[in-house]
Amino acid sequence: MLKKRIIPVQLLLDGRLVKTKRFGEYRDVGDPVKSSAVYNSQYADELVFLNISRTGQSVQPLAAVIERVSEVCFMPLSVGGGIRSYEDAAFLIQNGADKVVLNTVAYADKSVITRVSERFGAQAVVIGIDAVRQSDGSYVAKSSCGRTAQSISITDHVRSCEAAGAGEFFVQSIDHDGMMEGFDIPLIKLVSAVATVPVVGCGGSGHYNHLRDAFLETGVSGLACGSLFNFSDSNPIRAKAFLSNYGLAFKVV
Repeated sequence: MLKKRIIPVQLLLDGRLVKTKRFGEYRDVGDPVKSSAVYNSQYADELVFLNISRTGQSVQPLAAVIERVSEVCFMPLSVGGGIRSYEDAAFLIQNGADKVVLNTVAYADKSVITRVSERFGAQAVVIGIDAVRQSDGSYVAKSSCGRTAQSISITDHVRSCEAAGAGEFFVQSIDHDGMMEGFDIPLIKLVSAVATVPVVGCGGSGHYNHLRDAFLETGVSGLACGSLFNFSDSNPIRAKAFLSNYGLAFKVV
C-alpha cells in the first residue's frame, strides 16, 4: 500500500512566510528556516515552498531559501514560483530542490516539463494547478498567482502535462485557500480521475476531519496544509495519529 503524505505548504514573500486567503490578503507567519526546522522535528513527509511575489519574479529567492533550509531540514523539498524556463528549474534542482512545481510555464511551454523530466526524472516534476469554481460547478484554471484565466480545461491540461512527462500534480482551490472550511473535494476528484500519477490536494484544511474526508473520499496521495498548522496547535504528528485511526497508512518514523 502506498503511504499517504502530510505536507506543510509555505508561501514565500520577500523572505518571509505568509498565509493568504483566496490568493489575496495575507498574514505574516514567520521565518522560513525556523518554521522548516519545526516541521522537520514533527516528521512532515515533505515541504512545499511557493514564491508568491508579484514583482520581479525569479528563482533567486527560492535558491537562497533552499540553501538555508537544507541546513535544518532533512526531507524532500518541492519549490515553485517564478520558474520560467528549463534553466530555472534545473538551477533549483541543482541547488537542493528535490522537485520543482511548474504552474504558469506549464501552460505556455510543455517542453519545459519534458526537458526537466528527461534530465532529472518524472518524480522531480510537479504541475501546480490553481483553480476557481464557476456558478455552474465547472472549474477554470488560473496562472500567474491566480490572476490569469486559462482557456484549456483542467482535464485536458492534466492529460497533456502527464504526456509531457509530469510525475505529480499539486491542486489548489483558490476559493478554499485560507478559509479553513474544508478541501474542495470535487476539484481533487476531477484531477484524480484523469491523472495516473500522484495528486496532492491543497486549500481549506481547518481540522483533522477535513483531512480524513479528503483522503477517504478522493484517494488522493497527499494533502498540503498551511493555515491548519499556522493558526492552531495542530502538527503533522498529531494529524497522522488521528488519520491512522481510519485505516490510512503513513510513513513510520
